[in-house]
Amino acid sequence: MTKTAKPLILVTNDDGVTAPGIRTLIRIMNSLGDVVVVAPDSPQSGMGHAITIHDTLRCVPTQQDAGPQVEYACSGTPVDCVKLAVHEILDRRPDLIVSGINHGSNASVNVIYSGTMSAAVEGAMQKVPSIGFSLLDYAWDADFSAAEPFIKRIAQSVLAKGLPAGVCLNVNIPKATDQPYAGVKVCRQTMGHWEEDFDRREDPTGKPYYWMRGAFVDSDGGDDSDIWALEHHYLSVVPIQFDLTAHHALASVHGLLDA
Repeated sequence: MTKTAKPLILVTNDDGVTAPGIRTLIRIMNSLGDVVVVAPDSPQSGMGHAITIHDTLRCVPTQQDAGPQVEYACSGTPVDCVKLAVHEILDRRPDLIVSGINHGSNASVNVIYSGTMSAAVEGAMQKVPSIGFSLLDYAWDADFSAAEPFIKRIAQSVLAKGLPAGVCLNVNIPKATDQPYAGVKVCRQTMGHWEEDFDRREDPTGKPYYWMRGAFVDSDGGDDSDIWALEHHYLSVVPIQFDLTAHHALASVHGLLDA
């Protein structure tokens, strides 16, 4: 009988290789396959799909805690980590890429800015089933334990069944409370936006600098969206694609430009 190799799982994130969220995700994935970690050596939140093109990339072995996983700390962005892993570090293509567990929400339009989700999107671009996980708790000591069975089940399902070509999953998890999670809802991205403003200050030399701040506005109101699911204590699962074409607008744009 031929021995079947375990699934190869690539783990990354944007909070950095030492973050508690990725340490939890590594432990969960160790129960599902052979794990290789390639993650940023420092926080890279909000980097979106940025890549390093004006500097060198360094990727060095590390071991942050006990476990069978192989780990690397990369000087680049989350997308750099995926590209470097797939093309240089791994000895075969991964069966699954998981990113996270992010400390904080990546629901609604946050997905556009997210380094966590950009790593998953890059995985889909590399034709590897990919999932981004985020917990709606920014605390460094956030409690991930209640989410662990759901994370394992979702990863197992994707390993077993795959995902449509060009699609990855954006999984957001409500902050843990005394109440159990209501379940898992597959839903769409909420149509919301950020209303930003800038706190203008001056440094000791009198030169201005700015802190960006803002408030999220849910202008959607639907009961089939990720924000609704999270507010009702469900885990939200949104299929994400990297094809940004507004297919529904092609005809009207043709009409706009036709002579």
